Amino acid sequence: MTQSSAVGKQTPSYSFFPTIAASDATDAIELSEAYGLTPDPFQCFVLESWKARRADGKLASSRVGLSVPRQNGKNGALEASELFDILVLGRKVLHTAHETKTSQQAFRRLASFFRPEVNPDLARQVEQIRQVNGQEAIVLRNGGEIRFIARTKNSGRGFTADTLVLDEAQELNMEALGALLPAISSGPAGDPQQIYLGTPPGPTNDGEIFTKLRNDGHEATDPRLSWIEWSADRGCDLDDTEQWAQANPALGTRLMWDVVYDERAALDDETFARERLGMWSTEESARVIPQADWEACAEPNMRDAGGEVAIAVDISPARSTASIAAAGLTVDGAPWVDVIETRHGTPDWLLERIVAICGRQPVRAVLIDGKGPAASLIDPLKRRKIKVSITTGYNMAAAAADFYDAVLAHRLVHLDQPALNVAVASARKRRLGDAWAWNRKDVESDITPLVSATLALFGQSYSDVVRPTPRKTRRKVIVL
Repeated sequence: MTQSSAVGKQTPSYSFFPTIAASDATDAIELSEAYGLTPDPFQCFVLESWKARRADGKLASSRVGLSVPRQNGKNGALEASELFDILVLGRKVLHTAHETKTSQQAFRRLASFFRPEVNPDLARQVEQIRQVNGQEAIVLRNGGEIRFIARTKNSGRGFTADTLVLDEAQELNMEALGALLPAISSGPAGDPQQIYLGTPPGPTNDGEIFTKLRNDGHEATDPRLSWIEWSADRGCDLDDTEQWAQANPALGTRLMWDVVYDERAALDDETFARERLGMWSTEESARVIPQADWEACAEPNMRDAGGEVAIAVDISPARSTASIAAAGLTVDGAPWVDVIETRHGTPDWLLERIVAICGRQPVRAVLIDGKGPAASLIDPLKRRKIKVSITTGYNMAAAAADFYDAVLAHRLVHLDQPALNVAVASARKRRLGDAWAWNRKDVESDITPLVSATLALFGQSYSDVVRPTPRKTRRKVIVL
């Protein structure tokens, strides 16, 4: 393929959507063309899916997702969809983005269609265009309207909509989605739709929701889901220009070849594959701790130095699993971690287990995340005369960083325990300011063994901890 003759592929690399009885796509395309927005063939393909209807007239897809690399024109398809929704169907649309500047840019683009000097007939349909920062909206005389907001943990509360747009979906977290979804639960059209648009999540993105949507699309089991994706083939040659064209439908038109060549020269392989070729991380590349490094730290026959240990507790958000872990030093002075116990079911066994451990061996600290589910143990432990070192979000981030660094440097020793191995493989990152802490890859994953081991390791060396019980005068031989 030569650069001069090639253009981006207009059909997606992967698509899944329900059986279509009819579609409003043709009407939406003709409407946008009449007012100066001519969709590319790939945008028409997207609209065909988004605007598809069942035999009963309802929208075929209640959730639609689009993954395509940046600067390819996904917003063109969205603008055509939004124009049709508010002008023809009279739907109420709530357009959200991760950042305020992105939502404001989307507002300005759509509002430009309604300027009197551009489209006077559209301008006559306007009841109000609100340009107050953070409250941008276009309200039409037919009852259709669209509001633009940046997502926060409280965004969307008080709004009622038929269509929920989630731009920059790779940044969407559960807290924001939970605040937004009720907005479409009782929309006046009685036919709600969620539209997710984004790119493959990067290492610092909270991409759990967008990733799950993609997984659902590739499993092709949800009859109400539409998923469309432009991406290069897994394992492809990153310098293959045919793969560039496959992943970028606007290549050779809006997206210039020279730009992509410059990106290839400037970016590392992983970033280029994700940002320009739309390639999603495989399971191995998505895990935070590389398997080879983790396996290098395994020592089932570790010899403990016999000194004080730190212990930590974690409970899953659903309170369905819990773990206790300990950390100490080997005879060679290397830090070790040991998951003492992990149980499924209610965590009511933890209190007596912690008290028993502290009663029979020297414990340097008992650590519990002060904002996590295990915080419910703090007061009961105090009543049992066990002092707790309560960690903060800052401590959690520092602890995760220490654990990560120790594994990659092969300084940490672990016992090759199945529960901890699975937790390490399942763990992902969640952002805490400029740092990060552990997160689950999906709702089924149990990372309590890892979180408790991470906190225990932190407590083994952290100076600002409180001793849970008075120091014993006679040293005992410890067997965990």
